[in-house]
Amino acid sequence: MKNIKTLGALKDTGYQSKSIKDELRDNLVKNIKSKTNTFEGIHGYENTVIPELERAILSRHNINLLGLRGQAKTRLARMMVNLLDEYIPYVEGSEINDDPLNPISRYALELIKDKGDNTPIAWLHRSERFAEKLATPDVTVADIIGDVDPIKAANLKLSYADDRVIHYGMIPRANRCIFVINELPDLQARIQVALFNILQEGDIQIRGFKLRLPLDMQFVFTANPEDYTNRGSIVTPLKDRIGSQILTHYPATIETARIITEQEANSGDAQKSHIYVPDLAKDLLEQISFEARESEFIDVKSGVSARMSITAYENLLSTAERRALLAGEETTAVRLSDFIGVIPSITGKVELVYEGEQEGADFVAQTLMDNAIKTLFPKYFPKIEKLQKQDEETPYDDLISWFFNSDGFQLLDDFDDSTYRLKLDEIVPLTDLVKEYQPDIDDRDIYFEKEFVLWGLVQFKKLSKYRYSEGLQFQDPYGSFIKGI
Repeated sequence: MKNIKTLGALKDTGYQSKSIKDELRDNLVKNIKSKTNTFEGIHGYENTVIPELERAILSRHNINLLGLRGQAKTRLARMMVNLLDEYIPYVEGSEINDDPLNPISRYALELIKDKGDNTPIAWLHRSERFAEKLATPDVTVADIIGDVDPIKAANLKLSYADDRVIHYGMIPRANRCIFVINELPDLQARIQVALFNILQEGDIQIRGFKLRLPLDMQFVFTANPEDYTNRGSIVTPLKDRIGSQILTHYPATIETARIITEQEANSGDAQKSHIYVPDLAKDLLEQISFEARESEFIDVKSGVSARMSITAYENLLSTAERRALLAGEETTAVRLSDFIGVIPSITGKVELVYEGEQEGADFVAQTLMDNAIKTLFPKYFPKIEKLQKQDEETPYDDLISWFFNSDGFQLLDDFDDSTYRLKLDEIVPLTDLVKEYQPDIDDRDIYFEKEFVLWGLVQFKKLSKYRYSEGLQFQDPYGSFIKGI
């Protein structure tokens, strides 16, 4: 088909024009019948968002994706391009991608009237049929709809009464395309009003020109619920003209969150092949985000983006990589103490409430890590009760006694891997505990879980932990005091 260059040749093929909404619908129907996943790489939405989005496409609706930041709203909109036909014909030279069989602009109508079947046509690939605009307060009607162009009028020696002086904005130029407006509530109300007729009747008005341009478009809007109260709102008549509003959400499980993070993390092959990340470390990283979404220090209305876990994972790998480079080692495994490197990824990704501001971003980030360890600990090792009988034995008695009888235990950040393992192996009760409760553990995970036990006992007030510039020290919280007496 791409070899067809004139309107007459296109007609001879029996080509039938189709609206963009019909294109999306027909190709989605084919995908559903063939069990093809249209939204490949989108995880956690299989039973919620994607079915609703597919229903909206089947209904030929314009769509509003409503959700907090980092919930793949824009990605979903961009992936709708995969449902378009690979190529469509348009009148060559048209500013608004005129359909050769159904032209709407003055340029295309006059060209076809003049040249007839010899009218030149070109082909538009589906990758070029996507337009996107971030709604900001400085957006004008001229930007998105169009305006009179005095330079064009002067060059063509046209009167301002001639509609050829019009310069089309982004929306008319995206005719027969998917057009996305991100953060719709940030668009000024008067600009939102300019969209009314485009969505419903399809005509536009520019500087007194009443043009009947039945634009063929698929609109997708994205919005953050926070915007409805903090920065702006979607005017009611505009909401009324949007066919389907679909609510997005964060991953419901750690397993789903892990898949997303590992898929999106910008880690090179060198990092992936030289740095081993235990499964528990991956779970712990995701649990930090889950804790953040429930934290009293963080504004839940603002949300905690999935980008926090992604950048934290990248920083975690880089922390381990830097440590290995300094030690002159080719390979290493992530340690729990490496999690100090993810703090910069947390502090810049969360909106703190007043109490959080008072405590400080670093304190909040460390608290999230501590809470994540406390949450996951009972899933791997016996639960530590807050209250227990005086003579009641626990699985941790031997380990706590070891610390009571020692002068403390230090793990320095710059330990090479062999020194790190030797230091942890010194704590014999710790080795016995991990073997007893994690008998099937991967050998590469043992030392991370040993350190995890120590951090967990700190969270349950069985040990104390001190952070020095060189590393960490663990000790019995009361042993040193009693020895001093």
